[in-house]
Amino acid sequence: MNLTAINVSLISTPLKQPFHTHLGTVTERESLIVEAVDTDGNSGFGEGVAFSSPWYTEETIGTSWHVVTEFLIPLLKKNLVSHPKDVSTLFGAIRRNHMAKSAIELALWDLYAKQKHVSLAKLIGGEADKIPSGVVVASKDEAEALEQTAMYVEEGYQRIKVKISPANDYRLLSRIRNAFPDLPIMADANSAYTLNDADRLKALDELGLLMIEQPLAHNDFLEHAKLQKKLATPICLDESINSYEDAVLAAELGSCRIISVKVGKVGGLSEAIRIHDFCRDRGIPVWCGGMIEFGVSRAHNIALASLPGFTIPGDISSSSRFWEEDIIKPEVSVENGWITVPKGPGIGFEVNRTRLEQTTIRSMAFRF
Repeated sequence: MNLTAINVSLISTPLKQPFHTHLGTVTERESLIVEAVDTDGNSGFGEGVAFSSPWYTEETIGTSWHVVTEFLIPLLKKNLVSHPKDVSTLFGAIRRNHMAKSAIELALWDLYAKQKHVSLAKLIGGEADKIPSGVVVASKDEAEALEQTAMYVEEGYQRIKVKISPANDYRLLSRIRNAFPDLPIMADANSAYTLNDADRLKALDELGLLMIEQPLAHNDFLEHAKLQKKLATPICLDESINSYEDAVLAAELGSCRIISVKVGKVGGLSEAIRIHDFCRDRGIPVWCGGMIEFGVSRAHNIALASLPGFTIPGDISSSSRFWEEDIIKPEVSVENGWITVPKGPGIGFEVNRTRLEQTTIRSMAFRF
């Protein structure tokens, strides 16, 4: 791929409003931005989406920085690749650390598409010209959650995801359902329940939810399979799906009926496409999950969600959902519930280098 440099930036900026789950509250978002540069001056960008602390996965922004700069980039310098698909095999020598691997792999996909003068979506087999957009309601206050829902419905979002826990589940969801009888609603539990809560979760069947996302433990498959047999509402696995092998295991055990695919969490675009292809062959609906991302990762999500198996609106909202100013231009926008898939080379968005510099708190450059 004729690499001449990889630049890594650690950026940080506050969210416009706090993002609440029962696991914690995010008010400031850090991220890794990786830039891969070739001999012709083309740049491809990827984003590492680990959080600042290990509340969601064992990876953090600190461990990602360590693995990217001390292991993955040196490994890539010694073993130059000709295609982004080669990276998955090469990085297999490093166990897990999927978010760190993804940051580099995505930058190489963007660069490769630009070298081929084609959009990333088209390069990977995307078919959609526009994708449906969903959004997350994450508030500790029920009245505020209702206000957020009403605002997002007014803005045209096609699906609402509501963060729940045993403290608010049925009461909150029933209030939203009563206010919006025809609205596609899903609930995200972020592992807030155990199998002993099966009857409590079964009570949600009457609300006509699209799905309940990750009700049980983040690393569980067996108990989710037991729970799914008790529920009419489909279970969706998210935190449990960190690889293609996880998706196969979930399908074989019957742990869920829907899978959330997060390109930044499974190790990159190659692995995300494998999961998509498997699920499509098995008739398992997939949708593109979100990680409170900046525009680089959001742009990769748009390309991924243009694949034909993504039949459910994903967590791909406007840049303005989280940021006063994103690091890409134009910023991602939702028009009447839809996001246009860019047709320009690569991810189809330009990195706003001025904004990138403003938000950067640490950087390193590696010459090839």
